[in-house]
Amino acid sequence: MSDDLIERARAWAAEDPDPTTRAELEALLEHGESADLADRFDGTLEFGTAGLRGELGAGPNRMNRVVVSRAAAGLAAYLKEQSLKDLGGGRDASVVIGYDARHNSDVFARDTAEVMTGAGLRALVLPRPLPTPVLAFAIRELGCVAGVMVTASHNPPRDNGYKVYLGDGSQIVPPADAEIAAHIDEVGPWSAVPRGDGWTVLGDSVVDAYLDTVAGLAGDGPRDLRLVYTPLHGVGGSAAVQVLETAGFDAPYVVPQQEQPDADFPTVSFPNPEEPGAMDLALALASERRVDLVVANDPDADRCAAAVPDAHGWRMLRGDEVGVLLAHHLIKGGHVGTYACSIVSSSLLGKMAAAAGQSFAETLTGFKWISKVDGLAYGYEEALGYCVDPEHVKDKDGVSALLLLCELAAAEKAQGRSLVDVLDDLAMAHGLHATDQLSVRVTDLA
Repeated sequence: MSDDLIERARAWAAEDPDPTTRAELEALLEHGESADLADRFDGTLEFGTAGLRGELGAGPNRMNRVVVSRAAAGLAAYLKEQSLKDLGGGRDASVVIGYDARHNSDVFARDTAEVMTGAGLRALVLPRPLPTPVLAFAIRELGCVAGVMVTASHNPPRDNGYKVYLGDGSQIVPPADAEIAAHIDEVGPWSAVPRGDGWTVLGDSVVDAYLDTVAGLAGDGPRDLRLVYTPLHGVGGSAAVQVLETAGFDAPYVVPQQEQPDADFPTVSFPNPEEPGAMDLALALASERRVDLVVANDPDADRCAAAVPDAHGWRMLRGDEVGVLLAHHLIKGGHVGTYACSIVSSSLLGKMAAAAGQSFAETLTGFKWISKVDGLAYGYEEALGYCVDPEHVKDKDGVSALLLLCELAAAEKAQGRSLVDVLDDLAMAHGLHATDQLSVRVTDLA
C-alpha cells in the first residue's frame, strides 16, 4: 500500500462526519486492504446528467455524507451563479428535497438541506420517504428553482444516488451537468462548507396535491378490475393504493412480504421488476387470487411494470408493450401533442402517432431528453418509464402510469377483452413489433 494512499485515507477518515464510514475506513487501514482502499480513492464519483449514483461507503469514489455535501455545495453555487430569474421565472430561490427509504437517504437529504440553507437558499424537505415523481411534481407546484431526489431507483441495496432537477421540473442535461460538476470540484473540505438549520419540513399538502392530481387523470368508466400490486419493498405502496382507491378501483391485493419499505430488499436479489425472479411473489399471489392484472413499481416508484394472464400462465409485458398500450389509451382519450420515445424504444409509437395525426419525436436515451420535447403529450422509454401527464410531472411516473393502465384494462374487461387483445389490434393495424431485452451484468466497469 502506497504512502500516498494511506495519507489520503487517513485524511478522509479524520474529516468524515459519519462514524460508520469512518470506522469502516479505519478498519481497512488497519488490515491493509490495499485493493479496496485503492478503489475507494481512485478518482471521485462523477457527477453527470444522472447526478450521482454509486455504492455506499467511505472515500471519494463512494456515496457518503462528504460526497453528498460537496455535491450540494456545488449545486448551490451553480444556482446562485445563474440568473434566478432565468432559472425560476423570478420565483423564490427555494430548493425542494425528496428522499426514498434506502440506507442513508434521509441523512443525505438532511445534509443537502443544511448546505442549501448555509448557501442562502431556501430548503424545503418532503415530509417522509416518497416516490421520485412526487419530488418532480413538487418543484413546479411549489415554484422552486431546483429539486434534489436522494434515490438509487432500482439499484442493489448497497447503492444510493442523487438526482438533480432544475426549475422546469425535468432532470438536468448538458451543459448544466458539467457546470455543476465544475462547481463541485471547487468545493473545499467538508468542514469548510457553510451549513444552516433554518430549512423547512413540508406538510402533507404537496403530497395530497400530487395524489389528487394523479387520481384526476382517470375519467369516468368501468372500474371492475381485480389487481395484485407490489411496491418491491419501495416507497410507492401507499401512493399507488390511495390513487387507485380515489379513482374508484377496489383495493388491490398487495404482496405482503414486499408491502413495507425495506432498504435491504430481502425477498429479491435485485429490486428491478425486469429482473428474473423479482416478480415471483406477485405472480404467485395473482394465481392464488385469480386476478385480472399484476402491476408493480420499482423502489422509488418512477417506473411501472405489468403482467397479464395468457394461455401459458402469467406473461410479463415488456416496457415497449406497456408504452404503446398507454399511448393507445391517451390517443383514444383525445390527448393532443407530441408523442415521444427514445432511440432504444420501439418504432411502433411513431406509426401510431402518424395514424392519429399527432406529432412524433425520437430522442436520445434517458428521460432527461424525452421531457425536453416541445409540446409533449406523452413520452416513454422501454426501461419501464412512462410520462402520461407532462403538465404536472416532467419525468417518468410509475404511479400515474399504473393508474391509466388499470383504467384501460378495466375498460377492455367490460367488453370481454384484455390488454393482449389491444396489443393484437395494434399489430393488425401497424404491423407486428417484437421486443425483448438482454441484460449483461459485469463486475469490472472498465
